[in-house]
Order: sequence, then C-alpha cells, then structure tokens
Amino acid sequence: MKVSVLGPLEIVEGGVVSTPSAPKLQRVVSLLVMRSNSVVRNEQLVEELWEDKPPASVATTLHTYIYQLRKLLKLRAPEHAGSASLGEHHPALHSFPNGYMLTLPPESLDVNTFETLARRGRAHLEAGEVLEAADTLAGALALWRGPALVNVEPGPVLGAEVLRLEELRKSTLELRIEADLQLGRHHSLLSELTKLVAQEPTHEGFQGKLMLALYRAGRRSEALHAYQQTRVVLANELGLDPSRDIQRLHRAVLTSDSSLDLAPGSHPARTSARPSAPSRLASEGLELVGRKAAIDEATTILTPATHGRPVVVTGLPGSGKSALCVQVARRLAEQYPDGQLFAQLLDNDGTPIESGTVLLTLLRQTGMRAAEIPSSFEERLRVYRDWTACHQALIVLDDVIDNEQLLTMRPGGRGCALLVAGRRRLSVPYTAVVDLRPLSISEGVELLADVLGAQRLTRDIESAHELVQICDGLPVALHAAAGRLQLRPHWSISRTTRWLNEELPKAPETGADPVNLRPSVERTYRLMPEPAKAAFRTVSGMDAGYLSITTAAHALGLDEHGTESLLEELAEVRLLEIEPVEAKPDQFRYWFLPGVRTIGRQLQQEHHRSRQRHRLHNLGKVG
Repeated sequence: MKVSVLGPLEIVEGGVVSTPSAPKLQRVVSLLVMRSNSVVRNEQLVEELWEDKPPASVATTLHTYIYQLRKLLKLRAPEHAGSASLGEHHPALHSFPNGYMLTLPPESLDVNTFETLARRGRAHLEAGEVLEAADTLAGALALWRGPALVNVEPGPVLGAEVLRLEELRKSTLELRIEADLQLGRHHSLLSELTKLVAQEPTHEGFQGKLMLALYRAGRRSEALHAYQQTRVVLANELGLDPSRDIQRLHRAVLTSDSSLDLAPGSHPARTSARPSAPSRLASEGLELVGRKAAIDEATTILTPATHGRPVVVTGLPGSGKSALCVQVARRLAEQYPDGQLFAQLLDNDGTPIESGTVLLTLLRQTGMRAAEIPSSFEERLRVYRDWTACHQALIVLDDVIDNEQLLTMRPGGRGCALLVAGRRRLSVPYTAVVDLRPLSISEGVELLADVLGAQRLTRDIESAHELVQICDGLPVALHAAAGRLQLRPHWSISRTTRWLNEELPKAPETGADPVNLRPSVERTYRLMPEPAKAAFRTVSGMDAGYLSITTAAHALGLDEHGTESLLEELAEVRLLEIEPVEAKPDQFRYWFLPGVRTIGRQLQQEHHRSRQRHRLHNLGKVG
C-alpha cells in the first residue's frame, strides 16, 4: 500500500487507487494515516468527526466507518494486538478498547520520507555539507503535490496535523533557500523568493532572504525597497516593527557591509564530475504504446556513432511529446557518459522562460559551481558552448516554441546530442522531425489494457473502441479516461463512454475537462498573438466538419489572404489539422480534432463572458 498526504489524499493498493470518497471516511483514514503505528483514541476520532455534537449512536457509527475502511482498503483486523502482529510489515487496522491503530511500513507513507529527508538535509547544513543539504532538502520538497490533504475537509484534530505539516514544509523550504544562498545561487532564487514574499508578506524569513539575494545580485536599491515594503506590511497587518534580524540586515545593506558578501571558500570543495540527470529521465518506465517506430527513429538519429542531427518531436496537444523524449533519453543514457541535461522552456503558467535562465539551469546540472556561472546571457552561452564542445551529454529541452530557442541551445560540439519536444512546427536546417499522430484504435485499446488490465477490456471491447475514438486517440485523454475507470471500478467501459458522450457536448458551457486535454491546449493558446487567439476561438465555434478558407474568411470578417495566414498559424502550433482537397493539390481544407474544438469553444465562451463583465463594469462606472 502506498499512501500520499502531501497534496491530495491518495491510497494505492496493488496499483489500484482506493481512496475513500465519503468526507467522513476521508477524515477517519487521514487521521489514522497521519498517526500511523500509534493508537488514535476514540474521543479524538469523535472530536474530529463531530466536534462537541456527536450523534447518540456515536460508537456504532464509528465502528461502521472502521468496518467500511477495512473493506475498502482490504485491511486485516488482527484478533490480537500483540507485539508480533504489530511488528509485521503489512498494513493492518487494529482495534483496541480505547481506539484504533493503522500499522503501515514507514516507507509506504510519503510524509515519513519527507520528514526523514528534511532531518537529513538539516544535518548536512549544520555540518557544512551545503551542496548535499541543498540537494536533500530539494528532494524532500519535491514530494509535495500541493497543500497537505487538500481534497479533505479537516476537523479540529486533523486540522492541527495539517498545520504542523505546512509549518514543517515552510521551515524546510527556508533551509533549502539558505543552502542555495550559501552556494551562490542568489540569481536563480530571485523569482522564487519574489513569489514567496507575495504569498507570505509577513514571513520575515522569506523577506530577509529576498533582501540578501537582491543585494548579492547587485540590486541594492531593490533590497532597500523590499525592506520598506516589509516594514509597511508588518505595521499595517500586525502593528509590529521588523525583527532585529531584519533591521540589522537593513543596516548592513545600507552600508554595504562585507558580512553580506558570499564568503570565499563557502562553496563545496568537490563537484560532481558528471551531471545528475533529472529524475524523470533516470526513472524506469514502460515502453510507450504505439510509439515504437518513433522511439526507434529518434534513438537511431541520436546515437553518438551516427553524429546525428538534433531531433524535434512534434505532435498534437496531448500526443505525448514530452513522454517520448523521456523514453528516448532512457534508452540513450549509457551512450552519453557525461549525463543528461534537462530544461523546460515554459514555466508552470505557460510563460516562456528567458534563455539566460534556461542556460543557468543546464549549467548547474553539469556540476558547475554557482560562482563559476557568469551572470550575463552572452557569457553563459559561451560557457555552455565550451562545455558541450568537450563533453558527451544528451540535452533534452521541453516546450520549445520557436527556431531561435532551438538554435541558441544547440551544443557546441558533436559529442553532445539535442532532443527537443516542440510546441509548434520548427524549420531549422539539419534538424530531424519526429511527428506523433493520434493512436490507432488498436493502439488505444492496448494503452487502456496496460492501465486497466486486458480482462476488463475484453468484457466490452466495442465500448473500448468507442472510448478510443471519443479520446481522439490522444494518450493524455486516454490516460484520463483510464484513470477515471480506476477510481470507479464499479463502472463499465460502456458506462464511461455514455458519461463522456453526455459531458463533452456540455463542456463549453460548464468549463469541464473530462479528458484532461485543456492544460496542453491552453499552454499553446497562451503563446499565440491575439489575432491568432481570436481566430481559434471563432473558427472552433463553427459547426462545419471541415473549414475552407472562404468559409473561415466569412466568419472572421477578413480577406482570404489574411484568413489563410491565421489558419496556417493555428496549424503550425497543431491546434488545427490540414489535408489537401482531392484532385486539387494546391488547395487545402482545415479541421479540428473534436477534443481541441471543445477547448476552443470553452475559451470562446469564457472570452464572451469576460467581455460582458467588462461592459457591465464600465456601465456601472458611467452610472
């Protein structure tokens, strides 16, 4: 059993998600999990569920909840809670006269791993092992998938546990930032600290670290401004002055005190001879369904012996471009002895990341000390080119959006290879393109069988075929549908197809995303200029199965030349597909995948509602 509480509550048993959906069952199991291997007293469970207003049949009701949990999670109920049974490494739910205890192996609960890594990272930092501390603390924080138990409505007892975890997360984050500051990573910390200060304006630890990072980055005036903002916020929110530590830091910034400078010799004496490949590339995984030819093609081109061209993987939103790059990188790991460098070129909000920041990310993965990495883009690029000219590494870039990015990040020598997941078609000479099409019906069924098991599919193979069609053969959508079937084992595949056929037509109005396609489409949409966004919203609302330039021009109110340019731009970013008109090779028609069209109509409805709210707001001002 694997239990995750650092984010949404999730319980996985034998590869199947078994998380309770009933709110009170979620509270009970969450409290038992948070205090696993310790007895949770009956009165604590009662307080958590009903506070000071328990029902008359409280004992019976509580017993019923425990019975339901045992049945749902397939937990044993040992007859004797002796030392032998408690020492076993199998999950079990024990009953005692005064309460219950869930026994779990420590490694099965993510919070245990987090706390172990957090303690280890703190010990490294106290011992002066700063690089190890930064890596260990970063690994601890990477386990968090959102606020603890975000999908559970906690009562008073569980709420205290959630608060404890949040405070531990913040203290761990503060320690990791402290380690990064000692390593001279102040430039790369600025955006993170700015966001943290905006989220936690009264957290003086974050405020002080932002001031120090700004000062070390040569932005003393901004460090002083950050202090003034802190002083105003604390006075307005809490009626307090800044702490003595913050005031001392302010005076040191004013006088350019040398105590704020990065101490010589504070960097670790040793650095890794090879880059530490990102975990998503190093971890093991199953072969992607329906992508063997594409993986073989990319692997052959990128094999060092062939001195191949850079490979750009393109495809429709949700076609699995990033996953394919990871799979290819795994295959090639042993052939590039100096490691795998990985960088994303869009942040979580879909905003392009500056090339200088991408270079910083790549150079840090080489094992280069922060003090060795220049601050200017031109110098970073020179160092990157020099390093790649004399090493053998695979550079993997995700979400490349234009030719300039690809040309900038090309290695400086033939010993390195470049693998790119492109968010649009690219036209760089001497570059190989691997295009991912939607999966066929048989490939989509194979994917579903890998997730759900072949036996479940054979009971209703026709519905499985229909499910692949509803999901447009896109792996992201198929995994979303399979995930729903895992969460609802009592649903048949035909029940799922009926549900999707009911939900998808309503999605433009409800804003629902039952096949999880919107994040990928929306990241591409946000990158487009406004005329292309407007064209996407408009033509996706047209009912025609195929679009001609003439009909699209009429809908857009443009001439055919301008319309063709916009449609081609949508096709370049793979929001629109193209095929030639039969017997007219110079003429084309355009069409949407149904899922992409649905997202376009959602965006159209949201844009319309936003404009209506804006008009009403302006009318209110006039009135």
